[in-house]
Amino acid sequence: MDYSPSELMIVNAARLLKDGDVVFVGVGQPNLACNLAKRTHAPNLVMIYEAGVIGAEPARLPLSIGDPTLVSGALSVVSMYDIFALYLQRGNVDVGFLGGAQIDRYGNINATMIGNDYAHPKVRLPGSGGAQEIAAWANRCYIMTPHQKRRFPERVDFLTSAGYLNGGHAREDAGLRGHGPVAVVTDLGILEPDSDGELMLTALHPGKTVEMARENTGWDLKIAAALRQTDPVTERELQILREELDPTGIYLKSTG
Repeated sequence: MDYSPSELMIVNAARLLKDGDVVFVGVGQPNLACNLAKRTHAPNLVMIYEAGVIGAEPARLPLSIGDPTLVSGALSVVSMYDIFALYLQRGNVDVGFLGGAQIDRYGNINATMIGNDYAHPKVRLPGSGGAQEIAAWANRCYIMTPHQKRRFPERVDFLTSAGYLNGGHAREDAGLRGHGPVAVVTDLGILEPDSDGELMLTALHPGKTVEMARENTGWDLKIAAALRQTDPVTERELQILREELDPTGIYLKSTG
């Protein structure tokens, strides 16, 4: 069965969601992952979008956090302030989906700039949006990103969203309530934090190897003693992605 690296990531990210989870949905691939989960094993998933929509039931794939399809059939529509202050910061959001240009060994995210000089970066990136708050206050976070060495430096060039900071008790000492990134889903496998908050390889996708993961990581990647293999992508999951969620290839057309 043929599928793209992005489809592989989306399917495995969707599988991490539990039925009944309250999830803060982002645009792009996390959007596809959440809507795939809701159409398969998690029909009672409660999807929250940053614009203020709670319990969205979109008839089609939303193109942005402000897409009108999110409002029809939703449980509630509130202000963006209410979403962050009364839901996220109070601990009412189970899952936050995040991404970024760089993810370091302690799960910190950079979505701001590449380079050593903030005033004169090599690349200026979009920045945080609501990701900084989601990383700090969601009860747990999942990150999706291709597994490439440039995306996995030992230390991010700029800390946009907090993972486990410097490891140990640093996150807790900083006053961040949420548990932080509990899984990073890539096109090679899944990384999870050890007891010190350092990301380690805990699962490989079919056909992927430990050597591939180590070669594409910017630090000495630890490997779990009980390294597992993820389940193969199914035809049904691909059918929902390609025919129901993104039939025109808005997010999938550039994958291969």
